[in-house]
Amino acid sequence: MAGRIKTDDIALVKERSSIEDVVREHVTLRPAGPGSMKGLCPFHDEKTPSFTIRPAVGAWHCFGCGEGGDVISFVQKVEHLTFTESVERLAGKLGLELHYEEGGRPRDGESLGRRSRLVEAHRAAQEFYLERLLESQEARIGRDFLRERGFGGDAARRFGVGFAPRGGEELSRHLRAKGFSDEELVLGGLSGRGSRGIYDRFRGRLVWPIRDITGDTVGFGARRLYDDDRIAAKYLNTSETPIYKKSTVLYGLDLAKKAIAAERKAVVVEGYTDVMACHLAGVEGAVASCGTAFGVDHIKVLRRIMRDEADLAPARVVFTFDGDAAGQKAAMKAFGEDQRWASQSFVAVAEGGMDPCELRIAQGDDAVRHLVDDAVPMFEFAVRTTIARFDMSTAEGRVQAMRAAAPIVNSIRDSSMRPEYVRTVAGWIGVEVEQVQAEVARAGRIAARDAQKDVGPSANLPDADAVPEPSEQEARAALPPPDLRDPIVFAERQLLQTVLQYPGSFSPADLDAIEPTAFTAPAHRAVFDGIRGAGGPQPGLSAKAWADRVTEAAPLSVRGLVAELAVAALPTRMDKATGLPERRYVDALLVRVQEVTLTRKIADAMSAMRRMAADPHSDPARARALSAELQDLQRELAQLRERAS
Repeated sequence: MAGRIKTDDIALVKERSSIEDVVREHVTLRPAGPGSMKGLCPFHDEKTPSFTIRPAVGAWHCFGCGEGGDVISFVQKVEHLTFTESVERLAGKLGLELHYEEGGRPRDGESLGRRSRLVEAHRAAQEFYLERLLESQEARIGRDFLRERGFGGDAARRFGVGFAPRGGEELSRHLRAKGFSDEELVLGGLSGRGSRGIYDRFRGRLVWPIRDITGDTVGFGARRLYDDDRIAAKYLNTSETPIYKKSTVLYGLDLAKKAIAAERKAVVVEGYTDVMACHLAGVEGAVASCGTAFGVDHIKVLRRIMRDEADLAPARVVFTFDGDAAGQKAAMKAFGEDQRWASQSFVAVAEGGMDPCELRIAQGDDAVRHLVDDAVPMFEFAVRTTIARFDMSTAEGRVQAMRAAAPIVNSIRDSSMRPEYVRTVAGWIGVEVEQVQAEVARAGRIAARDAQKDVGPSANLPDADAVPEPSEQEARAALPPPDLRDPIVFAERQLLQTVLQYPGSFSPADLDAIEPTAFTAPAHRAVFDGIRGAGGPQPGLSAKAWADRVTEAAPLSVRGLVAELAVAALPTRMDKATGLPERRYVDALLVRVQEVTLTRKIADAMSAMRRMAADPHSDPARARALSAELQDLQRELAQLRERAS
């Protein structure tokens, strides 16, 4: 029976183990005040980091889920180990020899816990496979396979690629000779058990070691090499075991995590050779799922490493997919999970549908780097893939494309970006912006109806086409809060603050020059409606009386926002002579908001010109008039920006 680890040894392991180093294997940390560091919790999904460690006291705590403890409890929870296994794992990393009470020994005479035994068996198997690939005559077929794809012996060593002999029992005999039992080999997925005993799980295949985030080999992926292989599947992977869970493991993550954390960028590819090609080409943040689709748990792992946090500048995740139907299906599945990221998602597809490995062979390392650098936003790829199914040379095709794209536009997380995406999609399809707006609104109502189905009875709900357009009052009652991370929205807020607090800073002409649609945030637009409804600032009217008038004229849904804007501090200095904000500050705000309207009008005019250029029956006179209008708008924008400078 196993003896208990001596208390003094446990204390020594805790004392010498750096909780910062141990946690960093799973979470990217950043300073969080004196003596503290924080990151995204590995035990629950979150957008803002609440997982905190204090290295000086060796403790961790998550203020989101309430979990906490010391370095041993962290290893227990994150790696699903017992207390004893966790102490043994930490001691192994430190090179400490553990002593047990009453002359006891580790479990069943082993020198390590079960997990460590299985990891050690996989390490020995990986060394065996690699040696066979590099040295045995039988493995020539495997070396040829790698060489044809641009990988030599150095690459094989770097990634630990090996060859499983065809005999069927060579690995099992090798590991038995090293002291591993048949039960351990079967439990770890290295061997299978038949009527005549155990046999090697992988036979006559090229094998890649699958490592966890700490670098321990926990499984293998094996590629078919022989046409007469009795197992027809091109790839085989280790079945799930106590140390291998395919939904949480990413191939190459042990090599990529440093680059991912430093650059806050991850590249998700589809195969083992794609990971190798990317790393060798200088794209060192590349990873791939193993024997399963890239899923929710994989997202959680990458988010922790790349600090995919809502209060930081957006990180970047790039998916590379084959250009075939399966690749497009995978891309659309990834888009379906896009809401789980705070980061910006992109898609890279090489010309001709080549994967990164094929691209490196055909065009070299630079082409792989350019593929990743030139990735297009996930939204754009999703829409273009969707509308490509329709014949947009016909009116019917354009309507079908518009209806298919509308739910994608409606699903965009940042609602303030939807108007611009609406204009963009209208240009791609060749329809009017208003048509796409109507379809996106319809898609939103359908989504709302479906959401209501999920939370309660909906038998009496009308069909989507029968759902009435919401009234203006109803629409404003559900206005989203302005996203102040957007610099344009932040400028809008400052302009409204200045109008409410210092109405004497504006002439009637200043406010008349602003169109209500210039405000991108719906709540800000509603406040400006209230300002206009109050008749505009008037001489002799106090700021308090003015704010009261605006409050009365504003919709009920934004009266609280009016009160907030009327007292919130302005980030600028006051003119000592007038007691008002400096004029250049006021002018800069006016210009910024007016610029939005002009930019939108220019985009609309250019979109109309593109559609006319594609239409052989367009009216030349209308085209000339539109061109003149566009030039006037561009001239007006240039003058506005010159005024700002």
